[in-house]
Amino acid sequence: MSPLAFAKYHALGNDYLVVEAASWSPWLTVSALRRIQDRHLGIGADGVLVRDADPAPGRFALRIFNPDGSEAEKSGNGLRIFARYLWDAGRVGDAPFPVHTPGGEVSCHVRRGGRSVQVEMGRVSFDSRQIPVAGPPREVLREALSVAGRELEFSAASVGNPHCVLIRDSVSEAETRELGPLIENDARFPNRTNVQFARVRNRQNLEIQIWERGAGYTLASGTSASAAAAVAHRLGLCDAHMTVHMPGGALAIELTEAAGVILTGPVTRVMQGTLDPRTLQDLAWR
Repeated sequence: MSPLAFAKYHALGNDYLVVEAASWSPWLTVSALRRIQDRHLGIGADGVLVRDADPAPGRFALRIFNPDGSEAEKSGNGLRIFARYLWDAGRVGDAPFPVHTPGGEVSCHVRRGGRSVQVEMGRVSFDSRQIPVAGPPREVLREALSVAGRELEFSAASVGNPHCVLIRDSVSEAETRELGPLIENDARFPNRTNVQFARVRNRQNLEIQIWERGAGYTLASGTSASAAAAVAHRLGLCDAHMTVHMPGGALAIELTEAAGVILTGPVTRVMQGTLDPRTLQDLAWR
């Protein structure tokens, strides 16, 4: 068997493998994806980005897989990493270009010699039918949520994938790890949900802790930053231009009527390598 080529990048500590569907398609199974992303038994990553067949010249297609093998609709950090991967490979230049994801098409722009990538994430929806959230059609803002004996208030949003944002007086990794998985799997979220615990520092700065659907506690997330910023702005707590601070670092968010959320931040290339496919042959025990 031929070795399987991959590239690895991180965006504020949120690390992804980037692979080509043409050579990896036989191994894009749940068990293989779990093994590949395992930090002890595989390469280790917060996700796998698969470059699918280009839909047209100058247009690109991306699929995104979580560490549990499930497929995500969209990832802000994943998209920024994918854009940098295309730029490093000489497939794109300094001009913006479109990328199609299951959560919608976005525009990407690699800037500053690859050190920064900007993504127009699209418009945010608070509509319960689009997120989705169970119950009657409505905008999901400031609703009650009872979890582990605690009474909480949440708002929900979609940036092409579902998010539950809880505005808190303080945020912590411990609370995120405790309540995140319970909220992710709450019955009111039929497709599960990403979870953000958010603290407003001031009108230009928001701090979040993240529990990512299918991945768990995460140092940084582009869609989480986008959703939390959109909720904070909609509730009148933050301005349309802000910095979202996460354990892995900060992202710049701009909310506009025309483009929706514009997300900007750094991407770092870590390595290129090959995986021996024999490590994926015997997965029955998984």
